[in-house]
Amino acid sequence: MLTLGGRKLGRPSGARAMLLRNLATSLFQHEKIVTTLPRAKELSRYAEKIITRAKGSEAVTAQREVAKLVLTKPAQKKLFEVIVPRYSDRNGGYTQIIRTGFRTGDAAPMALIRLIP
Repeated sequence: MLTLGGRKLGRPSGARAMLLRNLATSLFQHEKIVTTLPRAKELSRYAEKIITRAKGSEAVTAQREVAKLVLTKPAQKKLFEVIVPRYSDRNGGYTQIIRTGFRTGDAAPMALIRLIP
């Protein structure tokens, strides 16, 4: 399992782990999502570790490890068939965070996080 060091995001560890798994699944499925800036920064660290793990040398082992972290089969399939081949010659830096302003209502800083094409 990946460690959950860093920001606590106002949640206990189990809820934080599930939040990051859900955000990562959405990111792999849609390739870009809008969320708060602290969540985007944590998601960037988490998603990059998942992609690096998916690029592992043994395909079956990598698929089993990633299946624990990515929640849906379509997202897992897209990760291995589209995203991993795209970054096969890259050693990190798979995500980009773009600040988009502040949310109306509570003025939370918002950001767009996307996979670099």
